[in-house]
Amino acid sequence: MADIKNLFHINAPIEKVYNAITTIDGLRNWWTTETNGDENINGTLQFRFGNYGGPDMVVKKLEPNKLVQWNCVGGMEDWKGTELSFILDSNEGKTRVRFSHVNWKTDGDFFAACSFTWGRYMESLRRYCETGKGKPFGSKN
Repeated sequence: MADIKNLFHINAPIEKVYNAITTIDGLRNWWTTETNGDENINGTLQFRFGNYGGPDMVVKKLEPNKLVQWNCVGGMEDWKGTELSFILDSNEGKTRVRFSHVNWKTDGDFFAACSFTWGRYMESLRRYCETGKGKPFGSKN
């Protein structure tokens, strides 16, 4: 099994970061503009990337301002069965984010490309929370 992990800080209140990760509107502003679904526990979120398709995630855990956990149940074959989590806490006046995308079956080229791309989207999350303007897939900026 292979895992993707990122650790970084956002100069924004923890509540703002949590809302960016847990609401349809927030997700549309940093990951993909084509986000739909049910953002509640046991709900399914659909993330689409134009003609590339995209994953479906079941919301497994929500601990306000602390934890978000999704299980991938549809989409790209390599993503099915993986788990994503965002662990939040405060550190030196900023919000610390520990992002994980775990339980990949292989660590080939697609895994490597996704690892790189997650870094880009984590920076988009940071920009959205700090400035109000992320760089999600499908945006014109």
